[in-house]
Amino acid sequence: MQRRTFIASVLAAGSALTLGRVSTATAASGSFEITRTDAEWRAMLSDLQYRVMREEATERAGSSPLDKVYDKGTYHCRGCDLRLYSSAHKFDSGTGWPSFYQSLPKSIGTKEDRKLFAVRTECHCARCGSHLGHIFNDGPQPTGKRHCLNGVSLVFKAA
Repeated sequence: MQRRTFIASVLAAGSALTLGRVSTATAASGSFEITRTDAEWRAMLSDLQYRVMREEATERAGSSPLDKVYDKGTYHCRGCDLRLYSSAHKFDSGTGWPSFYQSLPKSIGTKEDRKLFAVRTECHCARCGSHLGHIFNDGPQPTGKRHCLNGVSLVFKAA
């Protein structure tokens, strides 16, 4: 079994727990330029989008159509429309989630995530704090990073 296949399996098992509302995590805390009440977030997002973006759940691997989009353009935060990732930095990681080797400058924040069996790096929108996914150290050069993202957190805008 390849490492990415194993990780994807573990994450899928973890997402079953978080999507089942066992998780008590919330989107990044702190001071953000864009803030909304819980009611405002719920009104603008679907149930799945809310669970992923505000409660740090994980969408099912292979469920996002954005995983296979390789057109030129930019990926924006669904919560606040901040430009997060360029299509020039996207690659097929084989995990079933949209993956990038770097973000646009000053677009994401990170924090330590200890919810599963190891310490991971969670990434979130720098402007509204919405959960995007995780960053791993098994991506391509030049960064060696893999930003493994939930497609429901993103909006693709073609160039």
